[in-house]
Amino acid sequence: MEATREIYWNVGHGVTGPMYLMAAIAIGLCGWGFYRRIPVYRLGRALDRLDRGGERVRLFLKEVFGQLRILLVRLPGTLHALFFWGFLLLFIGTLLVMIQVDFTEPLFSWRFLTGTFYLGFKIVLNAAGLVAIAMLLGFAVRRFILTPKGLQTGRDDYLSHLLILVILVTGFILEGIRMAVTELPGNPGLALFSYGGLPVAWLLEGRDPSELRAFHKGLWWFHFLLSMCFIACIPFTKLRHLFITGVNYFFTDLRPKGSMDTIDLEDESLESYGAATLPELSWKDIYDADACTACKRCQDRCPAWDTGKPLSPMRVVQQIGEVAFDAPGAELIEKVTREVLWECTTCRACQEICPANIEHVNKILEMRRHMALMEGDFPGDEVRTALGHLEVNGNPFGLGFAQRADWSEGLDVTVLGEGGEADILYFVGCYAAFDRRNQAVARDFVKICTAAGIRVGILGKQETCCGEPPRRLGNEYLYQTEARANIKYMQQYGVTKVVTTCPHCYQSLARDYRDLGFEAQVEDYTTFIEGLIREGRLPLEPSALDCSYHDSCFIGRYQDCYAAPRKVLAGAGAIIREMERSGPESFCCGGGGGLVLAEERIGSRISETRVAMAVATGAPVLVSNCPFCLTLFEDGIKTGGFEGRIQARDLAEIVAQRIRANPRVAGPKGATGVA
Repeated sequence: MEATREIYWNVGHGVTGPMYLMAAIAIGLCGWGFYRRIPVYRLGRALDRLDRGGERVRLFLKEVFGQLRILLVRLPGTLHALFFWGFLLLFIGTLLVMIQVDFTEPLFSWRFLTGTFYLGFKIVLNAAGLVAIAMLLGFAVRRFILTPKGLQTGRDDYLSHLLILVILVTGFILEGIRMAVTELPGNPGLALFSYGGLPVAWLLEGRDPSELRAFHKGLWWFHFLLSMCFIACIPFTKLRHLFITGVNYFFTDLRPKGSMDTIDLEDESLESYGAATLPELSWKDIYDADACTACKRCQDRCPAWDTGKPLSPMRVVQQIGEVAFDAPGAELIEKVTREVLWECTTCRACQEICPANIEHVNKILEMRRHMALMEGDFPGDEVRTALGHLEVNGNPFGLGFAQRADWSEGLDVTVLGEGGEADILYFVGCYAAFDRRNQAVARDFVKICTAAGIRVGILGKQETCCGEPPRRLGNEYLYQTEARANIKYMQQYGVTKVVTTCPHCYQSLARDYRDLGFEAQVEDYTTFIEGLIREGRLPLEPSALDCSYHDSCFIGRYQDCYAAPRKVLAGAGAIIREMERSGPESFCCGGGGGLVLAEERIGSRISETRVAMAVATGAPVLVSNCPFCLTLFEDGIKTGGFEGRIQARDLAEIVAQRIRANPRVAGPKGATGVA
């Protein structure tokens, strides 16, 4: 007997007319539900997310069908991915049945669901259905029984879980009834391939076929109507993420990470800066709120939330959605609250883990821009003082421009404004120029360059703050003032290569300054030193070091640079004990978002929490590669009571200590960095 089955067994082909009519109604309701949301998205300002179409399509296909971002969250992500793939296979199986019964068989007399292909078809679809049920039950246990702290559960969750579960289970019951009547009596071997419904078939074997047929017909219509209800209710429940989240991958921001819109401060048509109302956000910001599934993964990764502060990235996104769909005329900032907006360190941990591809950080920064530029509002008086110093003296410490190069006394450094040649421009940054602890890092970096035969140039008193802290605090005007001053001098001296020892300076020069016409190559010292070691240009004598390593946010998540610093430490002889949260999951030091200038008034100190993670590894040294991190870790060691148990060091200090005595100096390779 041929391996196949009768399509529409027991219900007959006469159901196709009503079936397709109801399907059209369900799909129409689904489409209408999504269509009525579009005007809400359009309340936001225009934003082009249709450029680089091919790249967007590839990203969409990779993320949706590969479930890559979902899988970042280990067990829950694995459950979701397996459920998605199982449900997808069931959908494909339904399409194949439809194609045969409504197209290939009536038009070409071709039935492909037969023989070996049919057996494989049954094996795969039964596995897909069982996996989908198992994963759905896993979701239910996690959400309704274990219920992780902070996970929001409402009517939509109960409805969607129950609806999908009943659809899947009734599908197997229908299969079991059919097999009990058609396969077990005459072809029991074939029934083995439909193992999902086989227990039902065994249970019903020997029952009156007419009763089973009557029950099957009623259950078939119940199963079908539930499936149509599922389709129709998608846009009206959290199930809309099945479409909206997938499409959100297509709308990904393809600019370098951390990019912000640069305001044209000379545009006299602009009456307001930043976002205080819904139309001042982009349509993508509103769409993001609709894509949010309230999974709380962003909240779980947020260092502010983790240390008892009121900021929940999830709630910020949800509140934007509440304004958009319930009260479009409401004040955004008052809804989110100023206290919440000033707690963000802009570490990007929320965005990196978000399975819905939501862009949390720039929403917060746009509201900060309005507070800073339109209202003169900042986190505290200490921030106003620091920004005042920065505006007058080019640094937040209030020290004079003339002292900016004092740290380099006695080193082989060229101040470009005083003549001389250099292979690279070292953009020093405020902390390395003025903070005693970070001055030691700057000196060690120059020693490393000298040992590698690289001539270092600096701007000296002509350098000013890169502008990153004020920009992240919302003061775009001050950022652009500082940035344009730096760009003017670097272009004046024909600088073509810049190296920074501050990730925040790197972010500004390598990415933000591009909007202001700066084109020179910029490299962070982490990858720069790694390159010197790899090329054999830096003579080191490795020495054992037991340490933990902190992935600073602007080196790790913003640059995706995780391997280079570890290679540098390995080349120096270090053995790294990884912290509880490292790599893309690294925990912020608390200094990003301009908050290095602010007092931490609410909850526990973020830096102390991170130092505690380092102490837990048992390593006596905590290595980082950011002046903010180094400063805050040393503070956290003191205020957290960790003195004598661990010390904070910078990557450059570790390397400089291991430079071989009387090294053979290698000559510079390639073009010089300063014309």
